[in-house]
Amino acid sequence: MANGLAAEQTAGYFRLNRTHEAYMFYFYFENRAADSEAPLVVWMTGGPGCSSELAVFYENGPYTITKDLSLKTNPYGWDQTANMIYVDQPIGTGFSYSEDERDRVFDERVVGLDMLDFLLEFLEARPQYQDRDFYVTGESYAGHYVPAVSHRIYSYNKNVAPEKQINLKGLAIGNGLTNPAIQYGAYADYALLNKIIGQATHSAIKSVYPVCKIGLELCNAAPGVPLLCSLALTFCQSTQFGGVMAVAGDMNVYDIRKPCVGALCYDFSRLDKYLAQPDVRDKLGVGDREWTECNFDVNADFLSDWPLNYDTSLIPLLESDIRVTIYAGVEDFICNWLGNKRWVDLLPWSGNAAWKLQPEQSWTLNDTVVGSARQLGNLNFIKINGAGHMVPMDQPAAALDMFTRFLRNETFPGSAAADASRLPLVTTKELDVQYRSVFAPLRRAMPSA
Repeated sequence: MANGLAAEQTAGYFRLNRTHEAYMFYFYFENRAADSEAPLVVWMTGGPGCSSELAVFYENGPYTITKDLSLKTNPYGWDQTANMIYVDQPIGTGFSYSEDERDRVFDERVVGLDMLDFLLEFLEARPQYQDRDFYVTGESYAGHYVPAVSHRIYSYNKNVAPEKQINLKGLAIGNGLTNPAIQYGAYADYALLNKIIGQATHSAIKSVYPVCKIGLELCNAAPGVPLLCSLALTFCQSTQFGGVMAVAGDMNVYDIRKPCVGALCYDFSRLDKYLAQPDVRDKLGVGDREWTECNFDVNADFLSDWPLNYDTSLIPLLESDIRVTIYAGVEDFICNWLGNKRWVDLLPWSGNAAWKLQPEQSWTLNDTVVGSARQLGNLNFIKINGAGHMVPMDQPAAALDMFTRFLRNETFPGSAAADASRLPLVTTKELDVQYRSVFAPLRRAMPSA
């Protein structure tokens, strides 16, 4: 890839040693300032089954693709402040592959194992990053991936010598679907709030939401019963999501301001053409391997994983001084800010009572209000104005500012983060009782593209 940036940029494969014959593809971009203390950040695009090349060239990577298929430097790439790794995962996504059917991935347990394997291979190849601050990020179905991978790293660190640990400092999820029972219940409310549906439709959808919620609770209590989970997911999808879409027509579910055009509601054809060029494939080392924006076979393999809840995986991380940022573009419907806010507000960590007292503050950038922030200790909830599902694509300057402040643990201009140690806290045990009284056995959860 021709470029005007001096930093190291590579792409390639690591074989996953724990698998039969799986190879995981990645892009690596050194931070542009060649800062020897800049953190290492991994990004995972959602789907499940959508390639992280979408983020590299349309969101927060160092380049965008021009009409003539040349590369133009992205002034708001996240490699401005971090060393970025973009990974095609699970196996079968993007350029990642295995010739052995036994390497197919169906759940977050294997996602966590495969990503840990990949990261250990990466750190062995680049030992200069072994002690560097490390962050896990992603969007959409990464509302599953990020908690699962972060928790896997957290567990790994507890069982190895300090010099072998991955220096996990934080995680960030953008417009993720992390707790289905809560987030499905927000579809009708968000649609009413934005005048997509009227009161009568809203009431009809909400009247059957309790059945959806109970079904997902039962699925989470017995995740080993795929038929139960499939029935619950189908019911919720058809009544809660489908109930809105029956009225919304061709609305782009990723940005309610736009119509949906094409299978993914966006035109990514430049990327298709760019990655089809023989010289580009040569440099990437992918040969004639087929590439698609989103692999729907991988997507189908995750149907039993889809309804499961992963927000509670974040609790031990928050309690261990690992920073958690949940952010959402306000124009996204499919993983909207309202549903994300609700599960964050109900998360049974020791700071929950104090969190509920935290006001939402305006966040300004260059004297313009670009969103809002709620902060308490290690937890941030950020809303970004004028952005849909893909925040770095819609509001690149605000996204870079948010990302930089997250890495530096800074407050947002116009807002103030409270110190959790100075506010009234309750125990995790007390909150867990409260949480279960509202959401019963929800012990694992769902995401979406």
